Amino acid sequence: MTKKSMAPLASPKKALVRNGLPQGTLGPVADMEHHLPSNWWETLFNAVYLKTDGDVVENTDLTRNEIDFVLKATGMPKESRVLDLCCGQGRHTLELARRGFANLTGLDRSHYLVRLARRRAKKESLPPVFREGDARKQRFPANSFDAVILMGNSFGYFEQSEDDMRVLTNVQQWLSNGGQLFLDLADGDWLRNHYEKRSWEWIDKNQFVCRERTLATDGARLISREVVVDSEKGVIADQFYAERLYSREEIADLLRASGFEQIRFHGDYITDSERNQDLGMMAKRIFVSAMVKRKPVVSGKTKVSKIPVTVLLGDPSLPDSVKMGGHFNPEDLKTVSLLKEALSGLKDYEFSFQDNHAVMLDALKREPPAYVMNLCDEGYENDAFRELHVPAYLEMLNLPYTGAGPSCLGLCYDKGLVRSIAMDMGVHVPLETFVSADNVAGSIPATYPSLLKPVTGDSSIGITERAVVHTQEEAVDYLQWLRGEFPGRGILVQEYLTGPEYTVGLIGNPGFGYNVLPVLEVDYSGLPDTLPPILTHSSKWDPDSPYWTEIKYKEAVIPPEVQREMTNSSIQLFERLGCRDYARFDFRCDAKGTPKLLEANPNPGWCWDGKFNLMAEFAGYSYREMLGMMLSAFFRRCEEDESLKAASA
Repeated sequence: MTKKSMAPLASPKKALVRNGLPQGTLGPVADMEHHLPSNWWETLFNAVYLKTDGDVVENTDLTRNEIDFVLKATGMPKESRVLDLCCGQGRHTLELARRGFANLTGLDRSHYLVRLARRRAKKESLPPVFREGDARKQRFPANSFDAVILMGNSFGYFEQSEDDMRVLTNVQQWLSNGGQLFLDLADGDWLRNHYEKRSWEWIDKNQFVCRERTLATDGARLISREVVVDSEKGVIADQFYAERLYSREEIADLLRASGFEQIRFHGDYITDSERNQDLGMMAKRIFVSAMVKRKPVVSGKTKVSKIPVTVLLGDPSLPDSVKMGGHFNPEDLKTVSLLKEALSGLKDYEFSFQDNHAVMLDALKREPPAYVMNLCDEGYENDAFRELHVPAYLEMLNLPYTGAGPSCLGLCYDKGLVRSIAMDMGVHVPLETFVSADNVAGSIPATYPSLLKPVTGDSSIGITERAVVHTQEEAVDYLQWLRGEFPGRGILVQEYLTGPEYTVGLIGNPGFGYNVLPVLEVDYSGLPDTLPPILTHSSKWDPDSPYWTEIKYKEAVIPPEVQREMTNSSIQLFERLGCRDYARFDFRCDAKGTPKLLEANPNPGWCWDGKFNLMAEFAGYSYREMLGMMLSAFFRRCEEDESLKAASA
């Protein structure tokens, strides 16, 4: 987010990888521009970045001086609603909070840095809210902020200058009338003539970084390369990145074109650092502020209309074979009540609810809603096999709705098909045998212990404490029980995994980026030794079961390479399976610690005490905010769909 940012190795060669880090370098590179990834800024900003740039971005005195500069230039009061755009690990946001600013939001693309910012805020009991998102595509309501700061030289990363303007246009819309933008960026004119072509420096007692720089062919960007070397481990990073060089005149023109007025430059800012060596893009910076001035509405007060959303739910008056006792319980009704209460707090929307399946289809056709929030994961008439029928009907009516489409839901309902696709993609999966419904053979090929479960079904249906089998006799016995309870369904005989169990949650869509929620771990430590540590049907539906009372859920503490593997696999599966807006992916490790996919969950449970909301809570989001993020992902997708339709018309 500042002078030097981490980016992947972009080369025709394939980098060697050890413990998730590239080993070796490309050697001499004649044309650095050729090796520059167009989206280098999407790469996870990690601990190495904080070390290479630590002399500036982890410098407390420098941060305080910069905030002093901002407050003197803008005069913004402590009551201001402030957005720290491209906030990184939140150093400026947290400094404002320490000075009494209470209404603070930080936004950054880096999952790693946002999580670090949240942990630091929590440690100091500070109030800022930190979010992940792309500044070009983020949705904030108009007039959300009184001030936006864009600090740390985090402007000008994109390949096209049009994307920079898109960011500024968004900021102009988010600001209230009279609101200010304070922008900190490299002095482009000065850097063109004074950048260091090559340098190296020790960043601690064990690591040093070598840098080389060159101007792009058009002279508009400064391209840089960093090779980070550990004295014991060797090369741990070799990456390329770039930043657009704006002169004062160019940035002023861009601000005016984005709708800003009263553009003021606040003198040069010469950066000091703890190491006082290569400062790169941070050496000499421009501090500029601009204001939003909107013409008053002459025709009197205008009423901002809310977005109407119809929420589809399961029918509490009908049987439901998945729920305990085969029907809605008081706990289920409480869940719906808490949902409605949380949605009522989303002030930009006006919600209506439809849970009467006897009239639902006719009502949707007779009075088509503008937008639909499809939370009917019970399925049409509470039949899980007809969950896909609801979005299929919405498709027929051309109604925009949240979540996955019918093909995705149908595909993911069959765990065996998902496993086959995942395996073809190179995602680790358990060893598995499929036993068809009409297979009456007396023996079952398997490696013991194994886990038996129906190939189709939600909410761990068909999984009991007897589902883990250790002998062929136990397997045959449980197979017969499953066939009696679920006639006509195929059965999976799956490798029983004994390692920790994790869940990855994603909110977003392809092309817009993802909010990756903190990984959840299932804590089986309180479960009696006599029971196998698995998530049974009773763990979700029977309050009297030890599976309900003794199993806990916690934020996972796992090696970075394991988390990275599960996250990357989840994103690839999200896109390959056709998930939309939000999804959940469950993994369990084998005895060697390799995470293997258990299942993919498009339209996962949305309830207040479910895994998805627990992961959101780990990230510092409330239940209301989680639901709002799901809707935001949906509306961003809708806007893109409308743009594509208009372009093709």
